[in-house]
Amino acid sequence: MDLPAPPDLGTAEAILEPGHGRPVAGRVVLDYEARCLRRKRLATAEGAGFMVDLPQTVSLAPGAAFALADGRAVEVVEAREPVLRIKGDLPMLAWHIGNRHCPCEIAGDHLVIRADPVLEAMLAQLGAKVTRSLAPFRPLGGAYGHGRTFGHSH
Repeated sequence: MDLPAPPDLGTAEAILEPGHGRPVAGRVVLDYEARCLRRKRLATAEGAGFMVDLPQTVSLAPGAAFALADGRAVEVVEAREPVLRIKGDLPMLAWHIGNRHCPCEIAGDHLVIRADPVLEAMLAQLGAKVTRSLAPFRPLGGAYGHGRTFGHSH
């Protein structure tokens, strides 16, 4: 028995900021890597498909949404993904993480990186208290741009 095809929402050609006020056609759950895109076919959690076709690559901020041609929006939900929560001598640990060019989320009392067994072992050897967790990953952007850094044109 064939199931009916999920609805198609058309194409999203712009990003909306949080609080956009548009009716919501659905939600799409994306991890850190998937929140960096320009052109890609996506499906909402509800099963509807849509095409993202942006003028340039973007890194989606928390609470962003895709603007659909019909005036509605598809909201972006950050996926919970495997991360390591790190406590200890934060300046020293952040230096070692940065020295490996690893994206890092920095809070007042801890650091967060994507789960990686090699980095986890290194950090433990350096005296860090490392806890595995599932959470949205929101690392800091680079020094030369906002959000993710796509190059060094400065």
